Amino acid sequence: GEMGLQGVQGADGKRGEKGEQGCKGEKGDLGPAGMTGPSGPKGVAGSKGGRGAPGKKGSRGAKGARGDAAKLLRSAFSAGLSKPFPPPNVPIRFDKILYNDQEDYNPSTGKFNCSVPGAYVFAYHLTVRGRPARVSLVARSRKVAKARETLYGQEIDQASFLTVLKLSAGDQVWLEVARDWNGVYVSAEDDSVFTGFLLYPD
Repeated sequence: GEMGLQGVQGADGKRGEKGEQGCKGEKGDLGPAGMTGPSGPKGVAGSKGGRGAPGKKGSRGAKGARGDAAKLLRSAFSAGLSKPFPPPNVPIRFDKILYNDQEDYNPSTGKFNCSVPGAYVFAYHLTVRGRPARVSLVARSRKVAKARETLYGQEIDQASFLTVLKLSAGDQVWLEVARDWNGVYVSAEDDSVFTGFLLYPD
């Protein structure tokens, strides 16, 4: 026969038993950011990185102020003997000036007068003829170096010497020959020369 009319809704049934766990669902959307946590301890320094590429050349700096020019200290002389066989036991007067621009050497006394303290080079080249020559280099009135050349008859030879001395301002240096040892000679063909110069100042 024909379908009957819908009946009255019945009362709710009792809650059923817990079903089995279903399959894991898909990952949900990212939640909002939480609050920033406290800073952690400083980590160990890493290894040194490689050298970077050179930077660009910087612009030229401003010109500096003009500096004071250092004063160049000078002292030098060279003088020859004009007469042979100078008197003994006194400074030999080398009166033929070859160079004496600072005038630290006095040809009238034969003495070098130190005006710039420092280390000096002194040298002589003497012609010796006919008799022996005993030559002393005197500094601060003390014979600091001695040399001799022994000749007799008409023989001619050369005696030379070079040394370095440390001098103070006011010190004097000269050459002298001993009595009976005075063969220091000079002529138109032979010179005897005394030379000194500042090596470096104090």
